[in-house]
Amino acid sequence: MAVRTALAALAATAAASTALALAGCGQSESLNVVEGEPVTLGTLSYNVSITRFLNPFDTEDRAYLAGQKPLPSGKQWLAVFMDIHNEGDAPATVPSDLRVTDTQGNEYRPVPSQSVFALQPGAQIGPHDDLPEPESAAANGPIQGAMVLFQIREASIENRPLVLSIPGPGGETGTVELDI
Repeated sequence: MAVRTALAALAATAAASTALALAGCGQSESLNVVEGEPVTLGTLSYNVSITRFLNPFDTEDRAYLAGQKPLPSGKQWLAVFMDIHNEGDAPATVPSDLRVTDTQGNEYRPVPSQSVFALQPGAQIGPHDDLPEPESAAANGPIQGAMVLFQIREASIENRPLVLSIPGPGGETGTVELDI
């Protein structure tokens, strides 16, 4: 029994050492990251720069909420700002089925937005191009990122961390733990 325990410990140590070595060499890429770290799915690299709740009575936030109707009672606006880079040699499509999930399993889909800062799910991004596009309002705005807008229940604010799920090609999904 002691030999089995020693072999198991040795195997676990070897596996951990290999994982650390690969991570140190840049060989390992995680599909589960925290806000501020990029996640690459296919040829698209996503980096969530900031996530925050929007206040429709705030001057800056009104521009992000252009065209939105007042919220029903018990709801909040959640804005996820990100940059996307197409590392490939062909155009790619930004997925339209992004979602935010809380720790209770409540899922939220993007709300269509007329804001000049909005990322349009389903948008095309050219080879080696970026979203937001350079010199756009979103790229030059206060946050310098394209916004994906969600309407969430206020109860979900307590059910953190909230996680953004980004579908990729081949059924893979990247997740970003949102820092709010």
